[in-house]
Amino acid sequence: MINAFIWAARLEALTWAGLLLGMGFKYGPPAVDIGVWVFGRLHGAAFLIYVLVTLAVAASQRWPWWAWLLSLFAAVPPLVTVPLEFLLRRRGLLA
Repeated sequence: MINAFIWAARLEALTWAGLLLGMGFKYGPPAVDIGVWVFGRLHGAAFLIYVLVTLAVAASQRWPWWAWLLSLFAAVPPLVTVPLEFLLRRRGLLA
């Protein structure tokens, strides 16, 4: 389950980066909308997977309440799930 959390966190961050890049192309001079269309859907799926895997890992590993909240809120701002993964690993919650 821990490997699933690590992959979900990295996938969520990667799709966030793709969505940000797509938004740059959408609102930039070329005005290409395909990046937002593709990465918006991919990020939506990755977000849901991350939340489900996070809840499963937090319950199975018996994380403290602050780790539950931090891991769920980390999916909202861009690219925060990867630094959170390193923090949880350093705290011994991903052992």
